[in-house]
Amino acid sequence: MASPRFLVGIDLGTTNTVVAYCEINDDLQHAPVSLFDIDQLIGPGEVVRKPLLPSFRYHPAQGQISPSDLTMPWEPSLVEGDIQNVIVGEWARELGAKVEGRQVSSAKSWLSHQAVDRNSDILPWAGATDVDKVSPVVASASYLNHLRQAWNYRNPSNKLEDQDVVVTVPASFDETARKLTLEAAALAGLGKILLLEEPQAVCYDWYARHQQTATDELQQIPLILVCDVGGGTTDLSLIEASFKSDNGGNQELALDRIGVGEHLMLGGDNLDLALAHLAEQRFNQNKKLNASSLTKLIQQTRAAKESLLSANAPDDVKITMLGSGSKLLGGTKSIGLTKQEVHQIALEGFFPLSEFTEVPDKRRSAVVEFGLPYAADPAVSKHVAEFLATHQQVSKAALEKSDSVEFDDTKPAIPVGVLLNGGVFNSELVTERITQLLGNWNGAPITVLDNPHPDWSVALGAVAFGKARRGAQLKIGGGAARSYFLHLQEKNKMGKALCLLAKGTEEGQEIRLNSRRFSLTLGEPVRFNLLTSTHDQIAHDTAIQNGVMVNVDADLFSPLPPYISTLEGSGTAELQANQKERVEVLLACQLTEVGTLKMECVSTEDDSKRWLLEFEVRNKQGDESDNSKLHPRLDECKELISRLYSGNKKSAESKEIKTLAKDLEKRLGKREEWDFTTLRHLFDSFSLGRKRRRRSEAHEKNWLRLAGYSLRPGFGDPTDSWRIEQIWGLYQQNIQFQNHQGWTDWWVFWRRVAGGLNQEQQETILADIAKYLHPGAMKNPKTAKDAQDNGYEAMVRLAASLEQLEVEDKVLLAAGKLVLEQSD
Repeated sequence: MASPRFLVGIDLGTTNTVVAYCEINDDLQHAPVSLFDIDQLIGPGEVVRKPLLPSFRYHPAQGQISPSDLTMPWEPSLVEGDIQNVIVGEWARELGAKVEGRQVSSAKSWLSHQAVDRNSDILPWAGATDVDKVSPVVASASYLNHLRQAWNYRNPSNKLEDQDVVVTVPASFDETARKLTLEAAALAGLGKILLLEEPQAVCYDWYARHQQTATDELQQIPLILVCDVGGGTTDLSLIEASFKSDNGGNQELALDRIGVGEHLMLGGDNLDLALAHLAEQRFNQNKKLNASSLTKLIQQTRAAKESLLSANAPDDVKITMLGSGSKLLGGTKSIGLTKQEVHQIALEGFFPLSEFTEVPDKRRSAVVEFGLPYAADPAVSKHVAEFLATHQQVSKAALEKSDSVEFDDTKPAIPVGVLLNGGVFNSELVTERITQLLGNWNGAPITVLDNPHPDWSVALGAVAFGKARRGAQLKIGGGAARSYFLHLQEKNKMGKALCLLAKGTEEGQEIRLNSRRFSLTLGEPVRFNLLTSTHDQIAHDTAIQNGVMVNVDADLFSPLPPYISTLEGSGTAELQANQKERVEVLLACQLTEVGTLKMECVSTEDDSKRWLLEFEVRNKQGDESDNSKLHPRLDECKELISRLYSGNKKSAESKEIKTLAKDLEKRLGKREEWDFTTLRHLFDSFSLGRKRRRRSEAHEKNWLRLAGYSLRPGFGDPTDSWRIEQIWGLYQQNIQFQNHQGWTDWWVFWRRVAGGLNQEQQETILADIAKYLHPGAMKNPKTAKDAQDNGYEAMVRLAASLEQLEVEDKVLLAAGKLVLEQSD
């Protein structure tokens, strides 16, 4: 393959996608960087080139758009899993504002949403009943695919897949979200890309514009806050600027990323949403709009926000909501949003002049809008304070090392420079407010590093990073953005965490955990549970280092999907009957060039014997490596379940529902003999029909009994956590047929899967049944009758299975168990 001709940077944004590039030549340091104008539809059959590709998809209804109106300059090709005749870009954004339930937006935010299967077809969220859906991964891939086709049309001799491509991601993206981004790129035909954190990209862009003066400019700015408030996320990073003298006595500048924030789903979209809710109240008083109507309203409040926060803002902007059907014109309503109102919500609601000690309100749960868990507290100011408080140790060290800053150790360490990015900072009012906030905390004005183009600085910085990798520009150091830990679980406790790879470890540096060895069986799956943390200290006076052991604090750690592999043997060992080959290994970890963790089991006897550990980022339903091991009649059973719980009411009302359990046993044998793989396949079929489980009493009874049986004990498979996520939403719905047997089946269902429920979920269940479990509860005749009607015995046995509860709660349950035994 020929060497790449171009460096290409792609900002795959929540709201807009941008591409920048430069030609690779002998004078790469001074090679000009340009924006690539992207061909896109802006109306029926009308294609124009623009530097911003809005990150929106529109799924037309059948016959709504003529195929000729969708014609692009190239012959379109779809990524695997996508659907035909989808519109991407500006026209998709405009159509979505007019037609309900057919627009996909914020695909990037969905990639980081841990509570959903990001490979399932769930978008558009709250979509119209007849709309075809795609997964967040496919939606993201479709934007990259559109870019690839547009680039290749304009550069047929230098295809995008053959260039040196960097795609940016939030610094807060965890391991799963980063791997899903790589998966999306691969689907789009970009199989070899690098990932770069967006705040670093902003910093690379600043340096590229200040190469000749950066050393002088940063002499007085040893600590820089990069605050990137995008459409869907707020991304925070700390950059240390330090100096050392070279052999000639000249000062050499070094930039290192020393801190990144947790994932914060809070951005410009939240402000648009807040303004939309204000308009909603005025239009409908106390009546809420449906999700699709609210989406259309948000399109208008976004435009109003941009107008009213601008330098020469009008006094107000009119917002219009159309009627529907025969009332389309007569039902039209208009209201005005004033400049004062928008300033109040934007500045006081999102960027208040709060104290450094004020942190986000954690007592409230996340606000779920359009399926996304936005941050409960919208005050960006408080989240910045919490971020800086978390990284006081490294911030103080950076300021103390500097000869140019007088640092008072009795006061909090506040960055003395700030680099702002994101569309919200196009408003001078917002920029002045965040600068004033940091200056108040610092006790002195701070320096704002210029960013003349917030809309495309990330893409430009990605190209500058490409230059730095080739030695043509200063490269930002910092290594791993977070620390990785092996979770050593203990019964009834959070357990310990052993550091495998400390934050700051440089790319490609292998870290071996020599202090702990594992004896593993070859040919059998092995599972390691990992945690991550962006904190500098976990315990008081305990700095994070490779090999250090700390207690697990749920507030300081985030779990990763388990790392799983089957260690295959050589097959040469002489073993007796039923004897299994074992090997002693240690763990070796390193940060890859795409910013993900590589983890291997290494034989202690032969360093060349290595087994790569991978974690699952998707639920691979029906994707078995060896289908020959499946029961020959399993597909027949899955088809039966699908038919009885299908959307076809006629098929679902078959009398077969009453004999479903027996029919499954006729095909598969006694249920006690069903193997683990069979059980999970059956559950997946039941899960697909979960919305129709309440069609009849027989449907609900069989669903609860057989789905619960198939998912026992709630764990054991890499994707069981995903399965639990799918069914947990059913808990708040309760049962349709509320009688003693129905409630008993309900509680038995949750007892069977209780092992997969986390502590919060188990506490939710306990809170609902606790009033029946108190030792004195059964002495009250009314309570006793209610308890029996609601499946009392099943409730007590469920409670006994809630092993994640606090000790004091278990004391209560022990008393409840005695009550049950006395009543038997």
